[in-house]
Amino acid sequence: MSVSALTAGNSLSVPKRIVIAGMEGCRACSVCEVRAHGICSALNDDELSQLAQAAVRVTIPPGRQLIEEGSPADEFFNITAGTVKLFKSLPDGRRQITGFVGIGHFLGLAVSDRYAFGAEAIDQVRLCRFSRERLETVIDEFPRLERRLRNEAANELVAAQDQMLLLGRKTARERVASFLYGQITELYGDDIPQTAKLHFPMTRADIADFLGLTVETVSRTISGLRREGLITTGASHEITVPSPSRLRTIASGEE
Repeated sequence: MSVSALTAGNSLSVPKRIVIAGMEGCRACSVCEVRAHGICSALNDDELSQLAQAAVRVTIPPGRQLIEEGSPADEFFNITAGTVKLFKSLPDGRRQITGFVGIGHFLGLAVSDRYAFGAEAIDQVRLCRFSRERLETVIDEFPRLERRLRNEAANELVAAQDQMLLLGRKTARERVASFLYGQITELYGDDIPQTAKLHFPMTRADIADFLGLTVETVSRTISGLRREGLITTGASHEITVPSPSRLRTIASGEE
């Protein structure tokens, strides 16, 4: 099974001056903080050992563009730390942020031989890098990995549909609430606490770009949510949400 046959998705290639270190077999994978997440969770220890032999660890500094839109899609990555922003560009230099991806996300599934968008590290990012050829060999050997990658592709499709709804129909308040609640589910999964604490490495300008709003509108909306007691803001991009369920209600347009 080729990677191209799975679906279109997010893709990265390694630029110059990125720090690369070889994997130390399964030991590095077995102690990895994302062992139980993403594609690695589909494999047992023996299978993971073989996957580790196909991987190279990569560290990318903040602000570094990871891929140029249209460059060859010959590598794939599993994020083990940090946050990456994905974007589409126009010939005149304008660009639209299409998503933020973090720990446990697999990047690089594509139907063509070239990446369809650009990507940039927001903070320091650590990745496991796979060549297309080696990953396709591993996929052929482990059907469970193929199924997991199909799930990743399906999740990307759902996220794209949600983003179309957000940009096409939701109010500014609903968009900001959707973004905040999306960050909560990304961090906590199904085990959402009564009070959620979030840290945002991205700038308010990046958030505004992603939501299709101006920075001023995002700032006013966040201030409004704070006045309502729906969030509290702290230093260094920190936000506390005392009632995630209320935020979800706003995000869904029910309030």
